[in-house]
Amino acid sequence: MKKRILIAPLNWGLGHATRCIPIINQLITNHFTPVIASDGIALALLKKEFPTIETVELPAYDITYAKKGHFFKLKLLKDSPKLIKAIKAEKKATKAIIETHNIDGIISDNRLGVHSKKIPSVFITHQLQVLSGNTTWLSTKMHQHIIEKFNQCWVPDHENEPSLSGKLSHMKGIEIPLKYLGPLSRFERQNVERTYDIMILLSGPEPQRTFLEEKLLEIFKTDSRRILCVRGVIEKEQNTTTEGNLTITNFMTGKALENALNASEFVLSRSGYTTVMDLSVLGKKSFFIPTPGQFEQEYLAERLDKLKLVPYCKQSEFTIDKLKNITAYKGLNGQNTTANFKDLFSLF
Repeated sequence: MKKRILIAPLNWGLGHATRCIPIINQLITNHFTPVIASDGIALALLKKEFPTIETVELPAYDITYAKKGHFFKLKLLKDSPKLIKAIKAEKKATKAIIETHNIDGIISDNRLGVHSKKIPSVFITHQLQVLSGNTTWLSTKMHQHIIEKFNQCWVPDHENEPSLSGKLSHMKGIEIPLKYLGPLSRFERQNVERTYDIMILLSGPEPQRTFLEEKLLEIFKTDSRRILCVRGVIEKEQNTTTEGNLTITNFMTGKALENALNASEFVLSRSGYTTVMDLSVLGKKSFFIPTPGQFEQEYLAERLDKLKLVPYCKQSEFTIDKLKNITAYKGLNGQNTTANFKDLFSLF
C-alpha cells in the first residue's frame, strides 16, 4: 500500500506552488501517493499540472499587498487577526483531512497551520530569517517558533556559499533538523533557438502584480523587439493575443513555459525566490523589479546586483534604458537540486 503524503503550498503568488512541482514528481517516482492541498491560484495551477492527482481546498489566508509599498508592513499587521483566524481554520481542516484522506505524512510549503503531532510533518522554507526592517528579530523569532512545530525543515538552497538566498536561509539555533535541498525548479536547461528577445514574467499577490503589468505593457507596446508577456493570471482557459511584436498570454504551464523561458534572450521579472531558483537552473540573464515594500524580494535583488549577477531597479524607476545594464552582469548560472529524495522521504 503506497503511503499518502499531503503536500500543501502557500497561495502567495505562484512560487510556493511551482517549487512543489518537482517534489510532487519525486513523491510519485518514489512510490508515494501525493494529495495536494491549497487554495486560490496556487491550487488552480497545480490542478492544471496534475489533473489526475487528488486535491483538497484549504482555508484561504486572503492576504493582499498594500497599494503603496511603504505601507506593506502596516497592511500585514492590519491583516494579522485575519491571518491568525485562517491558521486556526487550517489546523482544523488539516486534522480532518488526515482522517478522511488517510494521510501518512505532511509536506507544508509555508502553510503555517498544516502540521500534526500524529504523523511526520515537514516545513519547506527559504526564510529562516524573515526580513521586516527594524522588526526582523521579531518576525524571525515568530517564524522560528512555527518551524519548530514540525519534524524537519527543508531549505531549497545550498547549505554553503555560494548560495542563492544569502542570510535568508542560513541561521543557527533552530531546534529541528535542517535539510538543504539545493535550488528547486520544475525546469531544465535546453539549447534551443531564440524566439523572444525579452520575456516578461509576472506573478505575485495583487494589486502590485497588476500595477507592474500595466506599467510594462505601456512601456513596451511600441518596442520593436520580440517580447512575450506571461501575466501570471491562472484562468480556466489560456488566452493569447499578439499586438505587433508583443505577445501576451494570461498563463503558461509545464513544458510550454519551460520552452518559452529557454527560447528567451533574457527575462524581466520580480525577484521572488522561486523565480530566482528557476532562472538560476536555466542559466538566464535577467533584470529584476522587486515588489515594492517586500523586504525579502528587495534583499534578494540588492544581493544579486552586488554580486554582479542580475541588475535591478525599483518599480517606480523602471525605464527601457535600464535593460542595457544586463550586458555588464554575469547572469544566473546555478545548478539543480542536490537532494537525495529517497533519503528525505524515509521520514515517512
